[in-house]
Amino acid sequence: MFCLFIKEASLKLFIFVFVFLCSTPLLADAAFEIPRSTVIELKEPKTDRVYPLFIKFPRSYHSDAKRKYPVIYLTDAWYSFQLVSGAIRFPMNSGVMEEAIIVGISYSEGSSGSSSRIRDYTPIKVDSWKRETGNADGHIKFIKNTVFPHIESHYRASSTQRTFVGNSLGGLLGTYILFTQPNMFSSYIIGSPSVWFNDNYILSESVKIPTRPVRVYLSVGSLERPEYGQSEDMVADAKALEDKLNGYKYPNLDLKLSIIEGARHATAFPTTVIQGLDWLYGK
Repeated sequence: MFCLFIKEASLKLFIFVFVFLCSTPLLADAAFEIPRSTVIELKEPKTDRVYPLFIKFPRSYHSDAKRKYPVIYLTDAWYSFQLVSGAIRFPMNSGVMEEAIIVGISYSEGSSGSSSRIRDYTPIKVDSWKRETGNADGHIKFIKNTVFPHIESHYRASSTQRTFVGNSLGGLLGTYILFTQPNMFSSYIIGSPSVWFNDNYILSESVKIPTRPVRVYLSVGSLERPEYGQSEDMVADAKALEDKLNGYKYPNLDLKLSIIEGARHATAFPTTVIQGLDWLYGK
């Protein structure tokens, strides 16, 4: 009888486990989605290129229906959107950082990420490059005339509190916008900017003085130097960029340079963006 009881108990346990496993979806089959996020597509009128935009809304967005929010615009969205969404979730939800909408501008459909970013983030055409360069002005026009109006007309997004976030070539694009159209954004996070592009061309670019206050968080890893395997001295370049900006004695500029100890080019950006956003949005 005892053996029969053991067999019956084992059978019941087996059936319970079998039913549980069959009724519970396996994690491998479940896709992860970022909460309160959506994806839209916008077409650039001049070229008909289509750019996906990744958008995330703050936690209070639907409960506080009259409130407008600052917007954090990200380049290289496939990398930066997931990173920024996770990094600021706790600070914003816990109230130590001002809430904002996140908009990641991705690469144009049909082109590789490297081709799209090299084309759109560089300010002048360089024939020696294998990939197309020099469409920064066109991309800036797309952001200004297509992205901004769509975001600000479809969502409760501020037209005066806009933050640009870019790293590497994205940082070069941000620098170019800061120099040529500084009031397009109210603040900038410029990570490890590719000042070296075309023999430091950006350092010879003329600078327009902003008519409104602008805050700039400039950051680079301490190991972004040739002695640590980097082809260019990006620490020296960042300091040269700081000197250029300070030399104009902007009356409305609040500039902070941060050198991240122990960070290489591939690892500096996560620290850059969370420290930069804390500097801009921290309470």
